[in-house]
Amino acid sequence: MFSKEIYVSRRNELKTKVGSGLIVLFGNNDSPCNYPANTYRFRQDSTFLYYFGQTREALVGVIDVDNDTETLFGDDIDIDDIIWYGFVPSVSDLAAEVGIAHSKPMGALADCLRSAQKSGQPIHFLPQYRHDLMIQLSDILGFHPLQTRERASLTLIKAVVDMRAVKRPEEIERLREAAEIGYLMHTTAMRECRPGVTEKYIAGLIEGIAHSYGDRYSFQAILSMHGEIQHGYPSYRQLEAGRLMLCDAGAETSDNYCSDNTRTTPVSGTFTSRQLDIYNAVVAAHDWVLQNAKPGTKWLDMHLGACRILTDHLKQVGLMKGNTDDAVAAGAHAMFMPHGLGHMMGMDVHDMKGLGQQYVGFDEEVRPSSQFGLNCLRCGRRLQQGFVMTVEPGIYFIPHLIDLWRGQALHKDYINYELLETYKDFGGIRIEDDILITPEGNKIIGDNVIPYHPKDLEEFLEKRGGVKSLSKL
Repeated sequence: MFSKEIYVSRRNELKTKVGSGLIVLFGNNDSPCNYPANTYRFRQDSTFLYYFGQTREALVGVIDVDNDTETLFGDDIDIDDIIWYGFVPSVSDLAAEVGIAHSKPMGALADCLRSAQKSGQPIHFLPQYRHDLMIQLSDILGFHPLQTRERASLTLIKAVVDMRAVKRPEEIERLREAAEIGYLMHTTAMRECRPGVTEKYIAGLIEGIAHSYGDRYSFQAILSMHGEIQHGYPSYRQLEAGRLMLCDAGAETSDNYCSDNTRTTPVSGTFTSRQLDIYNAVVAAHDWVLQNAKPGTKWLDMHLGACRILTDHLKQVGLMKGNTDDAVAAGAHAMFMPHGLGHMMGMDVHDMKGLGQQYVGFDEEVRPSSQFGLNCLRCGRRLQQGFVMTVEPGIYFIPHLIDLWRGQALHKDYINYELLETYKDFGGIRIEDDILITPEGNKIIGDNVIPYHPKDLEEFLEKRGGVKSLSKL
């Protein structure tokens, strides 16, 4: 938790941006896993955390902009809960910790909102992503639960996005801490990457590191020899010599700030010449973005520039052909990179995605695209100092996509399908780092950069030593 003054300042700024009405921010409730008392590990809503700082479940913060009052709603725990979970401060104490003078039981929330509704006072709330909160909100305000997204306040959404998109110094420090945990996760995965070790075992190790040094992992680890699968979750499959292991993983700090990195490691310790050709293409695109991303630059231009570099390299290998600019404009490169260059990151690994990607990553100048591949670009707007972005170009050989496009003769002027057939067993390569946009340009977040240039990576793998653990009992 940050200082009380930071939360007071954030709420005051939010009041100024929204201007009038009642702002209602829901914290999360516990979520049952397979029966009510066996819950998933609790994670507080990020926007509630940003303005109210408290990690206890079943809280709602209400800010009355017109009357300049703030109230934290929630029920104090009883002796039964204390027996099982220990003492928890009262809701009034939690409110005081973050500079809020008023607290009320949860049952009073309905009267508060209905009174505002009756008087015609605007009620601002965000899109809800949990069904229990959809039901709670709709029961109070009298509409169908599935209408909570369309009835959400665009004024509040834009105000929250404006504030959370630009990271303040205290947030940057937390992101640095998350990056250091991520460094330990990924270097551990690289050390353990060798024939005979299972994907599941390595994923378990690095997710344990995230839990040990921070609050949790920022998303379920993607770790697989099938790097062509964008969300290739780990299996009990043993790593095989000559293959590549793609690991996309990150951590959350105790304040729930995230890291998100990807590395692709040769299981045998060195790249084959064919792997190195593709790997170097991804390195070139990654490093070009680091050299060019700066305030005022459109992230869309960074994406398209990286795609042109990938296309040029794939032409050198013989997998693509024709004019590079025309191929990228047509979307032919999306055969190999069907996702966007990167996304904003902060308290959510895809920062604020639940508020609507069209409001987070786009604006009136840059709108989302419907073109295959480009439609997965999570951000296109101009960069600002304080933005945190992931840079994650990749090249993938997806057998089903190859068969589909070849059967349709799609982009045959730009793709060499005969040669591409021989790459169906290749897998995929992605390299991802988190960058902070600075006044001069950008910098990778963290004190240590996870090795990724081929020479550095192979030297790291050579020095890792013998097997330090067993992959199976």
